[in-house]
Amino acid sequence: MRTIDLRPGPTGHAAPVTDVAFRPDGTRLATCSYDGTVLLWDVTTPARPRQLTRLHHRRLVNAARWNPVHTDLLATASADKTVAVWRIPECPDTGRLAPLTVLARHTDDVNAVDWMPDGRRLICVSEDGRATLWDTRTGAFAGEVGSHAAHCMRVSVSRDGLVATVGEDGMIAVCDPDRPGSTVVRHRAASVEGCAWSHSGTTLAVTRDDGVVELLTPGLAVRRTVTVARTAARSVAWAEDDTSFVVGAYDGALHVFDAEGRRLHRVHDARMWPRSAAVARGLVAVGGFWNGPHLLDLATGTALAEPSAPNHGPNAMTVLDGELLVGCDSGTVVAFDPDLNDTDGPDGAVLGAPPPVRLLPVSDSPVLSLAADGQAFYAGTYAGQVHRCNADGELTAVTDRSDTPVTALCRTAGLLVAGAYDGALTGLDPASLAETGRGGPHDGAVKSLEPFGDGFASAATDRTTAVGGLRHRTTLWEHGNLVNAVATLGGRVVATASRDHTVKVGLLERSPEQDTWEPLHRRTLLGPDESVKCVTLLGDPDRPVVLAGSYDFGLYRWRIDWDDDTGLGSGRRVDEFRQGVSCMCRLDARRAAVAGWDGQILIVGLDAEDEVRVLRRFDLDTLALRARKSLWAGKSLWAVAG
Repeated sequence: MRTIDLRPGPTGHAAPVTDVAFRPDGTRLATCSYDGTVLLWDVTTPARPRQLTRLHHRRLVNAARWNPVHTDLLATASADKTVAVWRIPECPDTGRLAPLTVLARHTDDVNAVDWMPDGRRLICVSEDGRATLWDTRTGAFAGEVGSHAAHCMRVSVSRDGLVATVGEDGMIAVCDPDRPGSTVVRHRAASVEGCAWSHSGTTLAVTRDDGVVELLTPGLAVRRTVTVARTAARSVAWAEDDTSFVVGAYDGALHVFDAEGRRLHRVHDARMWPRSAAVARGLVAVGGFWNGPHLLDLATGTALAEPSAPNHGPNAMTVLDGELLVGCDSGTVVAFDPDLNDTDGPDGAVLGAPPPVRLLPVSDSPVLSLAADGQAFYAGTYAGQVHRCNADGELTAVTDRSDTPVTALCRTAGLLVAGAYDGALTGLDPASLAETGRGGPHDGAVKSLEPFGDGFASAATDRTTAVGGLRHRTTLWEHGNLVNAVATLGGRVVATASRDHTVKVGLLERSPEQDTWEPLHRRTLLGPDESVKCVTLLGDPDRPVVLAGSYDFGLYRWRIDWDDDTGLGSGRRVDEFRQGVSCMCRLDARRAAVAGWDGQILIVGLDAEDEVRVLRRFDLDTLALRARKSLWAGKSLWAVAG
C-alpha cells in the first residue's frame, strides 16, 4: 500500500478535515484529514489555536477519539485499514511520534472508533459493515460485536458501556459486549450517518440521510424526532451538561438545538464541512474544506477561530474553447491551455513556455461538478447551487440554494441536467438555469453524469447505472457497491467505475420498439484492490480504450476487443499519483486529462499502437501561484479566490 504524499505546509492540513475530537478536558483538539495526517492543536485559548504536532497514516484518516481514562491516549482510524493508538505528551516536540499499538487486521477502511469505559478496549467500525472489539494493551482482536449489510458509518459508546453502531443500511444497533444476546436493532428507510450518546447515557442521538435526527432511548424507542435540514444530517455531538446538541448537515451548516429539539442557532460557512463536530468547554469544533478546523462559541454560534488558507483539491474537469477547467475544493476554477508544455517528465514531455493560467472565483463553496457548451461553463457546488459563467468567468446566472450538494452536471440536447446528493435529477434551461423538469431519482447520491445520444448516462451510490432522457431511463447494470463514475463514447459505449474494485464496459444497442437500451456486449474489468474512482473512454467505439483511476493512486488502461470474451480483464498501470486519482475529462477522441488529489494533472494520449502515454504534467499549486504572480504584475484581469 502506497503512502499519501501531499506535502502539507508548515501550518494546517493539505486537504479537507474529515473529523474533529476534543480531549476530555477540552484543551486539546485532534483533527483528521484526507491528507493522511492527524494534527494536534492546543485550544486553551480558542481564538488562537496552536498547532502542536502531526501524526501520520498511510491513507486518509477518518476519525480520532481520546481515551476517557488515560487522557493522553488517542486512537485514530484510517482508510489504510488500521487503527493506531498514540501516547500524546502534554508538550509534544516537533519530532515524528510513533504509535504504541497498531490494530491492523481490518479487512476494509476503518470509518470510526470509540473507547469502552474501561479505557482499555476499543470498538472499531469499518466499510465492510463490521463492528469489532480490540484490547489495545496487547493489540488482540477480542471479538465481533455487530455487523451491518452496508458500510458501518459511526460508533458511540455510552458511559455504561452500551455500544451503538449505525450504517448505510439504515440499521441502528445497540449492544453490551459483555452481555451476549443483548443486541437491540431498529431499521430506518434512510441511511443513518452518525450517532452520539448523551453524557448521561440516557439518550442516543442518530442522524439520518433524510435530514432528520432521532433521539432514542437505550432500548431504541423514539423520544423525539427533529427535522434539521432538507439534506443529509451527518454529525452529532452533545453539550457536556446534555442541555443541547449540535448537528452538522450537508447544507453546509452547523445546527444547535436544545434537548427538547428547539432550534437555537444555525451557523453557515461555506468553508465548513460538517461531516464532523465536537463539543467541549462551551466550544464547538467543526471540520472544513480549508486547512484547519472551525471553532465556535456554543452559546452564541459566534466564530472564534477559522482556518487560514484554502486547498485546491480537484473535484471535476471540463473543456471550454480549448481550455481545461478544473473545479477545486477552494471554490475556484483553474483554467489553462492543456496543449502548452509546463514541465518535462519521465515520459518525454518537452519543457516549453509555461501556460497562461486564470483563476476564476466561482463560489465560496467547493466546486463538485462542471459542464460546458460553446458559450459558457456550469459549476455545481457543495452549497447546492449551479453557477453559469461565460468564458471570461463572469457569472451570468445562478440557481437558488437547494441545500443539497450538486454532485454532477451534464450538458445535453438543449438541456443542462443536474444530479444531486439526494439522488434528484433536475433539468435546467442552459441560459437562465430555470428548472424545466425533474426525472425519476436514483435511490442514492448521483455521482456522475455524461452525455449519451440525445440523453445522458448516470451513476449513483445505489449501485446502478442508467441511460436515457430525463423522464424515461433504462437501468443497464448494477455493481456490487456504489458507482463512482460513468463515461460514454460515440453514443454506443458506456463504462462505469465502482467501489467494488471493477470497471464495467458495454457496447449498447437501442430498441426502437421499447425505447430501451440493451448491452450487445459487456465486459467486467478487474481493477486494483481498492475503489475505482473515475473512468473515461478513448479511441473508437468498436475497439475502445478504457482509462480508470483508483484510490490506490494508480492510473490504469484496458484495450477492449468485443469479439474476445475470455473473461475478466486486468488493466495495465500507466502512471501513479501521490494520492488517489480524483477525476478525468476526455479532451478529444485520443486524449484525456487526469487529476489526482495531490494536485497533479496529467495529459495522456493514445500513440499509433493505442498505448497510453503521458504527454504533459501540471501541478495545481504551481499553476495557482503562477496566476497570482501574473495578477500581482498587472498581467491578468481576473480576480483571485482565497
